[in-house]
Amino acid sequence: MAEQDDVLQLIDDTEAPPEDSSVRKWKIAVIDDDHAVHEGTRFALSDYNLNGATLEIVSAYSAAEGRTLMRDNPDIAAVLLDVIMETDVAGLELVEYIRNEIKNETVRIILRTGQPGQAPERRVIVQYDINDYKAKTELTADKLFTSLTAALRSYQQLERMVQTRRGLEIIIDAASTLYDFKSMQRLAEGVLTQLASLLNVDCAGILVLRDDGNAPAPDFSVLACSGCYSRFIGTTSSKALDADLRSMVEAAFHRRKNEFADHRSVLYLRTGSGREVVVLLQAERQLSDTDRALVEIFSSRLSIAFDNVILYQQLHEANTQLEDRVAQRTRALMQANRRLSAQWLRLQRANGFKNEILGTVAHDLKNPLGVILGRTEMLTELIGAGSPKENVTAQVEHIRDATKRLTSMVDHLISDAMADAFDITIRREPVDIAGLVKEVTDSNLPSAINKQQSISVSGPQHFVTMCDTDRIREAIDNLISNAIKYSPIGGKINVAVSHEGENTVIRIADQGPGLSPEDLGRLFGRFQRLSAKPTAGESSTGLGLSIVKRIIDMHGGHVTAQSPGPGQGSTFTVTLPATETS
Repeated sequence: MAEQDDVLQLIDDTEAPPEDSSVRKWKIAVIDDDHAVHEGTRFALSDYNLNGATLEIVSAYSAAEGRTLMRDNPDIAAVLLDVIMETDVAGLELVEYIRNEIKNETVRIILRTGQPGQAPERRVIVQYDINDYKAKTELTADKLFTSLTAALRSYQQLERMVQTRRGLEIIIDAASTLYDFKSMQRLAEGVLTQLASLLNVDCAGILVLRDDGNAPAPDFSVLACSGCYSRFIGTTSSKALDADLRSMVEAAFHRRKNEFADHRSVLYLRTGSGREVVVLLQAERQLSDTDRALVEIFSSRLSIAFDNVILYQQLHEANTQLEDRVAQRTRALMQANRRLSAQWLRLQRANGFKNEILGTVAHDLKNPLGVILGRTEMLTELIGAGSPKENVTAQVEHIRDATKRLTSMVDHLISDAMADAFDITIRREPVDIAGLVKEVTDSNLPSAINKQQSISVSGPQHFVTMCDTDRIREAIDNLISNAIKYSPIGGKINVAVSHEGENTVIRIADQGPGLSPEDLGRLFGRFQRLSAKPTAGESSTGLGLSIVKRIIDMHGGHVTAQSPGPGQGSTFTVTLPATETS
């Protein structure tokens, strides 16, 4: 025992060579209440090496310390565990804690006992999840090496399986997430995030896209960056990348396959639509075979995700174009509907106008026609009876007067119908408006003389106004003839032309029966009969003032009427722009 103690003291005092932190170490736990077992185990395994990895041995001297040790070190690969410590079953209870409470299923447990009969091997193996059972007396240095090597290899295989399962779960979870992205940039960012999660390591990445690799001088776009490459975020052109990064990406496009280096990996994939994607990853550690296999599986699913985004964008564009076309067609249909509605209203107005004309013809033309028929019969009887020429001449005059009234009515109807025409136009020309008013007054003078009326005309000479001569003559003629028609016998009519601002104003004042408030409200409507009656039995169609308003409106002017009240006469005022309006 003294020799062994000397050897152990020699080992403890010897300065250990510096350790390489980059070399992996297997973490082994020794849980035993015998300090000598710990020292002996360290001595026996001092030169242990498996696949270039040495050991890191941690110790616990009771089952309670073992619980804390296992909870705080989930990366322990194997445990050399004593059965009997605080109690006869303390080691077995620790096994249940490891497997059932902290859920560590990968750590390999080698049970060591100095009293095999106290914990029979068959019962322990059946009831507890342990991986090896050894009596302390049979654990020589070789047997310990053999048991530990088998345990570590088993742990390594389980670790790979767990890593693979975790990676596959990430791939499955990522599949549904990646297919939900609606833009290339968001998808690219998601790919870099999922790759870092898949490898369980902090890594930097760049993802680039090339639309058409068969183009004469194809270029690629930077879609996403992370880690130390974040400085390229917002860069779309490949020219912004460092020369070595650009060279690696171009080489990947040329090579068209994945390449795994020590700390840099380049992934290449081609989508079904012909686009090419390259992902450049820089990780803290070299990727294991399991990592590479998982990356290959993940990459094989990415082409579908990228094509899905492309199809979504195409569908979105097509839907937008369709919506635009529908909106345009809807606007066109609404415009057509408005045109149809306007045409329908015009047709209704035209139909109403037709009915009004028919009613007017039936009513207003019936009396003159009756006069003509009656006078014709009387004329026939007078001729047959040989009546004097004077009697025959009187009947002919009655017929002539009735015919004139009919002609006047027809002229008014035709004039109003022309004003209603859609293609009616105003032909403006310089007109001496005072001279035109004087001319119209002179033409109506015989009618005024028959009623012993006087008409006075005042206005500036050679005062030029831009208007349609024929239309304005018609409007003034209607107003002057109305003044004569409704003024009493011996009355006075005043016609005045003046220049007010930029307008020409024509006022026609009479001494007729005036206008009631009801007359003023419906004065310029079609077929409107006023409360006053012509003073000499003249006929009226109710169209004259509506024709006047239509003509003046077409010139951009306006016509108004004022009357102090019944029996006090009335004044009609026409206002016209003196110059042509734009």
